[in-house]
Amino acid sequence: MSRYAEFTELKIDTPEEGILRITLDAPNLNAVGPAAHRELADVWPVIGLDESVRAVVIRGAGERAFSAGGSFDLVEDMIGDYASRTRVMREARDLVRNIIEVPQPIISAINGPAAGAGLVAALLADISVAGRRAKIVDGHVRLGVAAGDHAAICWPLLTSMAKAKYHLLTNEILTGEEAERIGMVSLCVDDDQVQDRAMEIARKLAAGSRAGVQGTKMALNGWYRQAMPIFDASLGLEFYHFGGPDVAEGVSSHKEKREPKFS
Repeated sequence: MSRYAEFTELKIDTPEEGILRITLDAPNLNAVGPAAHRELADVWPVIGLDESVRAVVIRGAGERAFSAGGSFDLVEDMIGDYASRTRVMREARDLVRNIIEVPQPIISAINGPAAGAGLVAALLADISVAGRRAKIVDGHVRLGVAAGDHAAICWPLLTSMAKAKYHLLTNEILTGEEAERIGMVSLCVDDDQVQDRAMEIARKLAAGSRAGVQGTKMALNGWYRQAMPIFDASLGLEFYHFGGPDVAEGVSSHKEKREPKFS
């Protein structure tokens, strides 16, 4: 595990031979702070070079949440600082591209809320297992910015353009059951079965043909590669808006637990 020593914000272990597990563990429902955001983007190329890893499981610590998304510290850093905004934009781009390109299959175990950078990993995972009471939401529009970090590249493909627009524009929450019904996640299971089911799938993939599993993933992810110009455009709009007036009201309304009043 020495190759992962630099990733101090992520909990990384090997629960079984061939299976690497990443756990998001932080205050405020496993929110992703500035350092964790960087590590979540940069860890995938390291995993890709690790021949001992045949499958990856990503989850949130505890049973309450996968990840509530980016912390307000991260957002406020971007609002006020061009260099910070540029850095986080690079990380957001690399997070999506690196997950798509890592050869090993990724299984996400989604308990409770999943939003922001955590949601990127949850939905771009090759197989996603959600609890019935999972809460999947892309909160970008509610924050006052375009939905850029993954939604445009995968939501219409996973569901449909109609469903993607409805949930992204209204920020209506998807439960695990509804997410499975419209094709947003691979499986929905009872909440207390999420972690076990994810490990069961990882075990099966780890025991399978490396060439077959990884080759199939690489080919299917060609659909995402085709959509990269769409992703780049959405990312550019998102980070342009982080320098605009609406995001300040979006952050204030979140902190004050009220509806935003955009001018």
